[in-house]
Amino acid sequence: MLFSYIKGIFKGVGTLFTGMGVTTSYFFRPWTKVTQKYPENRKELKMVEAFKGEVTMPHNANNEHSCTGCGICEINCPNGSIELVTMFLVNEDGKKKKAIDKHIYHLGMCSMCGLCVKTCPSNALAFGNEFEHAVFDRTKLTKVLNKEGSTLKKGVE
Repeated sequence: MLFSYIKGIFKGVGTLFTGMGVTTSYFFRPWTKVTQKYPENRKELKMVEAFKGEVTMPHNANNEHSCTGCGICEINCPNGSIELVTMFLVNEDGKKKKAIDKHIYHLGMCSMCGLCVKTCPSNALAFGNEFEHAVFDRTKLTKVLNKEGSTLKKGVE
């Protein structure tokens, strides 16, 4: 029992020196960029392509989106971060068609799991690169994703 105790101490000291060796090697190689100097480099900071920031709804130049209001994103969200408010519009043929009135996203509740983006059949949702969301009032973390006056893209069903 005493032998295993002493062996554990030597193993712990060995792993300590291994970690300190890695840190020391970065200390003597200042050209190796390990960390970002945030917030000093805020203007030139670029996030990697695979970064999962907040959920966004891309719109084109004509203020059109691809969201059909099917509700799959709302159903698949484990935290209830997405809320769809839909309405029915009557088209030229006199048929009712479902459209979104508001696509509400509660960023304060979101776990960034990505299920809403992955399961959207019309690819209407995407991840943004925005990562600074510090606010004093949680109500500012609730966002409406569809822009004012936006419509459904032509050809999206």
